[in-house]
Amino acid sequence: MLSKNILAGIFSILITCVYAQEESATADSTVTRDYKKLDGIAAVIGDYVILDSDVQKTLIDLKSQGASTEDITHCQLMGKLMEDRLYAHQAVQDSLLVSDDQVNATSDRQIQQLSQQIGSVEKMLKYYNKPDLKSFKDELFEINKLRMLSEKMQAKIVEDIEVTPEEVRQFFYAIPEEERPVFGAELEISQIVKAPEPSEEEQQKVINRLKEIKQDVEENGSSFNVKAILYSQDPGSKTKGGFYSMTRETPFVKEFKDVAFSLQEGEISEPFKTIFGYHIIYMEKIRGQERDLRHILLVPEVSDQRLKEASKELDSIRQHIIDGKYTFAEAATNFSDEKETKYDGGVLRNPINFDSKFELTKMDPALYNQVRNLKDGEISYPIKEDDPRGGPPKFKIMQITNRFDEHKADFAKDYIKIQELALREKQFKAIKKWMAEKIEDTYIHVDEDNRGCDFANNWLKK
Repeated sequence: MLSKNILAGIFSILITCVYAQEESATADSTVTRDYKKLDGIAAVIGDYVILDSDVQKTLIDLKSQGASTEDITHCQLMGKLMEDRLYAHQAVQDSLLVSDDQVNATSDRQIQQLSQQIGSVEKMLKYYNKPDLKSFKDELFEINKLRMLSEKMQAKIVEDIEVTPEEVRQFFYAIPEEERPVFGAELEISQIVKAPEPSEEEQQKVINRLKEIKQDVEENGSSFNVKAILYSQDPGSKTKGGFYSMTRETPFVKEFKDVAFSLQEGEISEPFKTIFGYHIIYMEKIRGQERDLRHILLVPEVSDQRLKEASKELDSIRQHIIDGKYTFAEAATNFSDEKETKYDGGVLRNPINFDSKFELTKMDPALYNQVRNLKDGEISYPIKEDDPRGGPPKFKIMQITNRFDEHKADFAKDYIKIQELALREKQFKAIKKWMAEKIEDTYIHVDEDNRGCDFANNWLKK
């Protein structure tokens, strides 16, 4: 069943500025503000207001998402909401602005995702009890702008913070031995990949088909929207008529962005290639830095013969490694088609910290299923892996090159993880220092009902 909190707590940070403000200059030229309590104002942080209903809404959101709220207090929620608003307030003061185009693009993507999951825009509005799309977008705009400002400010605070090897050493040895962290069982995994290419004839066939579609739309007035629904092989946009809204910051591959931002409104591109296949783009609307576009993706078929040849080649490579003709790492460097791993001897990197180790309890389930039955040093038989984005399948052989049992942190073996913990602590201290300084410099009013809270930060300026 779809949760009403599909926006992952977005509504918990909705702000409504409903306060009356009077400004008067005092003898020392400072400006004071007299905020009259309206609609249950819980606190004021700079130019931002927190309502009592915001705190309650946050609690309800957490419960609806299945989170345990037994140990979460009203005061803790208040503290978190005040932190968010202090970040956003200071971001504006420091001119760390977020453009309306960026915020609107984020809101549009959320609406696309929601309407697709719920069934339609109309069902989405009914589901969230919103009278029309404009009011829903306006509400999302305020929510996303606050969140993006807050994130931008936090990133700026810690952007230049680094830890030296000596700081990592001091951090580790300052932890009493009995209190040092325990790291779970981990694996180091290597792979050799063969990605069979479609024939030139098949690729040209797809290019010609896209040219025919382009011609039919331009010369005969056919609907690009309908063509995308009928023929596109992009699962992310097919049901929406190939529609995407994007800015320069939207995470699309470079080739796609380059073509999209070269088009004029109403123009259709020539067929072009990305890692996903071949595309054409129709530029529907240009709004500043934002682009509303539709695209059609066609993926050239890879023949069964080429798939069999790829699997057979990996079988041969596997046998040569077993026979000692070359090592797994040497084979990866010379024969693998995966450029991200081949020059590293086939070693997979953890996308979280770029370490070579994968903790078993945190591994991607698909990856875990591929290696769970492998013994140390054993090489798998060729594994077929379908492309979730609709591209041609690939084959790979895998090997567990190292296994690390659950163990107490070791400075030499676990340096990268310890470095990450040291960096995190240093960033945390920097944020706490920043927070203390900005609280002193910012207008803050906490309602009488919340003054009894034992806040982690000095919001009451005692």
